[in-house]
Amino acid sequence: MTAVDAVSIITAKRDGGELSDAQIDWVIDRFTKGEVADEQMSALAMAIVWRGMTRRETARWTAAMIASGSRMDFTDLPRPTVDKHSTGGVGDKITLPLAPLVAACGAAVPQLSGRGLGHTGGTLDKLESIPGWRADVSVERMREMLADPEIGAVVCAAGADLAPADKRLYALRDVTGTVESIPLIASSIMSKKIAEGTAALVLDVKVGTGAFMKSLADARELATAMVELGTDSGVRTVALLTSMDTPLGRTAGNALEVAESVEVLAGGGPADIVELTIALAREMVALAGLDVDPAAALADGRAMDHWRAMVKAQGGDPDAALPRARHTEVVRADRDGVLTRLDAMGVGIAAWRLGAGRARQGDPVQFGAGIEMHAKPGDSVTAGQPLLTLHSDTPEAFAGAQSALTAAIDIGDLDQKTAPPVLLDRIAR
Repeated sequence: MTAVDAVSIITAKRDGGELSDAQIDWVIDRFTKGEVADEQMSALAMAIVWRGMTRRETARWTAAMIASGSRMDFTDLPRPTVDKHSTGGVGDKITLPLAPLVAACGAAVPQLSGRGLGHTGGTLDKLESIPGWRADVSVERMREMLADPEIGAVVCAAGADLAPADKRLYALRDVTGTVESIPLIASSIMSKKIAEGTAALVLDVKVGTGAFMKSLADARELATAMVELGTDSGVRTVALLTSMDTPLGRTAGNALEVAESVEVLAGGGPADIVELTIALAREMVALAGLDVDPAAALADGRAMDHWRAMVKAQGGDPDAALPRARHTEVVRADRDGVLTRLDAMGVGIAAWRLGAGRARQGDPVQFGAGIEMHAKPGDSVTAGQPLLTLHSDTPEAFAGAQSALTAAIDIGDLDQKTAPPVLLDRIAR
């Protein structure tokens, strides 16, 4: 009989063993209840980082984390449910135009999102820059918004009872150097998304310098694991691998990104944001079984109507002026040529230092802080031309932001004109 106690489970995985269903169920349950100590769970997480988990172990681990809390159910809604999750990046504002766009196509979009930490922005931080907008929405109110044909989407914070084991474990992994495990990353993301109760899910797995997954091979492995977890749990799941070597769009920072998202909903906006929004929307609409062209819903204003209704339903004023930083500083090109690189990580760190992000959970953010990008890789530039405008309420932050950008910008010869692709691969079963 397999031993079921914390030390035996830790040593079994440390020595390369495969944990049984009973061991996984027991350790997740007792950890959630506080009966497995933090140091014991940290040791097990480190053993998993080194030894990995099989597909069966990962699936059971995910199921146990879902079972640690409540599971939402939207099966009785009058429209099909579909959600999207991004693994995070710089300038990744896609949820803002995407959720109302897919709602305009006839689906219900229950989007549980988070706040930013470090160089990656958080969807809730962006939306909270809209005066009056609230992230906390009850399950009953979510159902009302999703069923309303004029709204159809909700972007809000997850309740405390949704996969609470994952919340506790993630906090430990973040401070014990055990984040870098594909089985743990996949189960963390998918436990929350499956518990959310959506019938279908599209994953946007970022690849590149500004993403958690730096290589295409690692991103493909993570995407495959998550697609398998979703599919095996009865959630129709597809993943797109998308580039994050360069920031998305032309802004990084909360209110700046909201303004850019509204431009997209109004029929404009940067080409890469529009391309990725429509690509993800088409995947979501297809998984929902709807025969609608998202590009048409974006062009004719239906998506904008749903955006305004969604913002109002959560207390926000879609017509209110967005916060603006009190100070700006311009970064200029030092030579003629072509911008060949604008590193996403460098831009993300600079935006964070300007006040757009936080170093610790719970820290405040400056809603108006961030970066405007006046040129992107592939654009011709001239000496002295503005490349970036830095925004902050704290001008003493400009020096730190500038230092982060020093190695993030390359200008090459005119014959090096290139623009990186946005879409890299698609993973499905």
